[in-house]
Amino acid sequence: MRIWSLHPRYLDGKGLVACWRETLLAQKVLDGRTTGYRNHPQLDRFRERTDPLALIGAYLEGLAVEADARGYHFNRGLILRGPLPVPGPLPVTTGQLDHERDHLLAKLAVRAPDLVATVPIEPNRPDPHPLFLAVPGDVEAWEVT
Repeated sequence: MRIWSLHPRYLDGKGLVACWRETLLAQKVLDGRTTGYRNHPQLDRFRERTDPLALIGAYLEGLAVEADARGYHFNRGLILRGPLPVPGPLPVTTGQLDHERDHLLAKLAVRAPDLVATVPIEPNRPDPHPLFLAVPGDVEAWEVT
């Protein structure tokens, strides 16, 4: 499961669709509607908050907005809770954004080499998903490296 902290505009089409599907699975986990992936570390950042379903709904909405911009149609009816005002952006460390950028660049080099140049590299950092706010720090503790 990969719930990207990076802005969805950096994802290729396959990556955007995969992120949508995997985040829908994460939503099911947070809603207690599946037995798999219950202990997935990427879900910790949502579980630690007051309303994890609203947050994952806001995350899904951000993906749907990007899909709309590309002419795709993601079924917003699958979002259990949202779009709602959420209590401020979730923090994500700059180290995490750098780690994900490198991971994404490796994927794009194989799958969509023409998009590699669209992902900012040092000294610039890619933007986070609209739900997140970049804060200084190393790779997140929940990241499996």
